[in-house]
Amino acid sequence: MWGTLIGDGIWLRLLERHHAESLFALTDRNRDHLRPWLSWVDQVREVRDSLAFIEETLGQLARGEGYALGLWLEKNLIGVIGVHPIDQINGSASIGYWLDAGHQGQGIMTRAVATVLDDLFFARGLHRVEIRVAPENHRSRAIPERLGFRMEGILREAARYGGRWGDLIVYALLDREWEAQRTVWGG
Repeated sequence: MWGTLIGDGIWLRLLERHHAESLFALTDRNRDHLRPWLSWVDQVREVRDSLAFIEETLGQLARGEGYALGLWLEKNLIGVIGVHPIDQINGSASIGYWLDAGHQGQGIMTRAVATVLDDLFFARGLHRVEIRVAPENHRSRAIPERLGFRMEGILREAARYGGRWGDLIVYALLDREWEAQRTVWGG
């Protein structure tokens, strides 16, 4: 899982401490692109903020509670996908992701999420995975919809993004649904 080729020269690799500068540079380049959807963007002001995020996710990994992977095209970090938290008792997890503006619309994140779903359902034996997305974020919504997630409802004003309180759509997928969908999807 920590060094997986997902196609077209894109690799999923565990984010490690030495990636902090690359992660900060990617975040900094994409501030305007990410700000409407992700409240944490303006809290990342320097490399040490990206390092703190990486250290937090490495701690989650060590405790079996989650992880964060970078999407790499050659030696360039182009996105992040994270699993947080993994709830072993209830067999569930949540996936979050973001991609460099210049690499959207190529199916990269869909393949990355599918690869992470394989890990969560087949390797870790989880039962349920959620993705929560702002209703207006059509590109991000397309990913769970494409992968067979079901929209379960809307959490009203559940997150702060774009400088305001916003709703979140809850999408969920069960292990048996992924097994069936994976064949249809062609992953």
